[in-house]
Amino acid sequence: MTPAAHGRHGGKSGPSEPGRRCGRGRWCAVAPALAASVVVVCVPAAYAAPPGPAAAAAPAQGAGGGLDRYHRQRLDWGSCVKGPDDTAGRDLDRAGVSCADVTVPLDYADPRGRTITVAVSRLKAADTRRRIGAVLLNNGGPGGTAVESPPHIRKAMKEVGARYDIVGFDPRFVGRSTPLDCGWPVGTAWFSAGSGRSGFDRQVALQKDLADKCRAAGASVLPHINTRNTARDMDVIRGALRERRISYLGYSYGTYLGTVYTQMFPGRYDRVVLDGAVTPGDYKARLMQGAEPENERALADWASWAAGRHNVHGLGRTRAAVLATVEGIVAASARGPLTVGTAPDVFRLDDTQVPLILFMGIADDTDTARTALAERVSALAKAAQGRPAPLSPDFAQLLRFALTDEQAATGGVQAAIICGDVGAPRDPEVYWRDIERSRTAHPLFGPLTNNINPCAFWDRPREELTRVRRDAAVLIVAATGDPRTTYRSSVGLHELLPSSKLITLENANRHGLYGEYGNACVDGEVNAYLATGRLPEADRTCGAAPSSSSSSSSSSSSSSD
Repeated sequence: MTPAAHGRHGGKSGPSEPGRRCGRGRWCAVAPALAASVVVVCVPAAYAAPPGPAAAAAPAQGAGGGLDRYHRQRLDWGSCVKGPDDTAGRDLDRAGVSCADVTVPLDYADPRGRTITVAVSRLKAADTRRRIGAVLLNNGGPGGTAVESPPHIRKAMKEVGARYDIVGFDPRFVGRSTPLDCGWPVGTAWFSAGSGRSGFDRQVALQKDLADKCRAAGASVLPHINTRNTARDMDVIRGALRERRISYLGYSYGTYLGTVYTQMFPGRYDRVVLDGAVTPGDYKARLMQGAEPENERALADWASWAAGRHNVHGLGRTRAAVLATVEGIVAASARGPLTVGTAPDVFRLDDTQVPLILFMGIADDTDTARTALAERVSALAKAAQGRPAPLSPDFAQLLRFALTDEQAATGGVQAAIICGDVGAPRDPEVYWRDIERSRTAHPLFGPLTNNINPCAFWDRPREELTRVRRDAAVLIVAATGDPRTTYRSSVGLHELLPSSKLITLENANRHGLYGEYGNACVDGEVNAYLATGRLPEADRTCGAAPSSSSSSSSSSSSSSD
């Protein structure tokens, strides 16, 4: 996931890169720009939220308990266009997608009280004679949208796609659903603590202000923004679609959501694919804490790639030289903010912001993504030398997302979900001690992954975290070098679910694989499962072509125990 951005791959434990669908975004993190950076981490099965207001007992888990009218509602399917400037809606209409709003209770303990709407989209099965059912999509974030995703997923599913109704949804208070806008001045809360105490103290003040703004804007709804309520909304969607069981495809944070659904609603799901999975023990308020080694390896691999293209990007002829360039940029930003861009897009980046820019660029090892990061680092290197540093369009978009209020609603709702799920330490000194301990081994990413965030100033979660108490026969997909939801985390979830199977993509620093990375082995395994409902007999391993573009990466497959 990643800091909130438009893309999925939280962006995603965490934000996505600008221009990516937040839906397919990652840990991705958030609005396209940051979603890929922030990872959403899961909390240990045995972990209980810190003491706080006790949650009201939830009503019966499906129809009944006052929820019958929600499950039996009739959806008014129609155009996806919301207004004259809604180009995404027009694209969905042209692709044959219909849209509707599903009414759900704000508070499932009071189903006769206030209601909100959850936006859904549907690309109906073309092969009605062999129709399998409906598959529900979540692209991660948390806070990522998926209403726009059915056409893309239909393409990824190849022949089997015609046998499904493909259904995207924007979780409560996300995208086209009933909105929440905290009025933030920035698009993400996930920054570094910087190189010293003064930067951390500024972060404490910023994070408290962000939490206060959300409380002022949405005090009545914040207690009801959490993953368990989103899972309950998913079950209402299932009922409104008149499906006895529903299949599910989730990326990044969406894998945690999918796991929660299997635990809360056993018997109501069919085929479940979790791509870039998080074990609940890794889901915590500091989403990326503990993933420093994976991010450092991804940065070093990118540095080797950039060294081979020194004549293009001028960052150094060896891995060590490129990493030295990065270290010089960070050191310069600690001495004073770096000025990048030209009017009207001029930004000043200090040492709390530069590490985030680097972090957001290393969750994808395709040539396209690595080139984009090289262009950003090149601009930062020029700024560190006091030279003019013009921005590429995608870098300008990322900075507008992260550092202005252009898409601030995304960051606010991402924080609301995470902080509504997981209790966090309240004392800033706890964070400072963790930062200082981590800084020795991980000077670049430790102060980012251990930094304070709005959850330190949030009201305590209303419900405890979901524990994995039931086995679930799901398909888990993971890359060995995933810097967001780490491979270790995917293996951890696999071990918690003995009936699951794991598809491993070797030698790829990539977050979000199925239908995204272009690996025929991974895509083929997922599509075979979606077509037959049968998991592979054993875990499988696929190979990735190094530094290949997502449209041309080769693959191989072999059995592994």
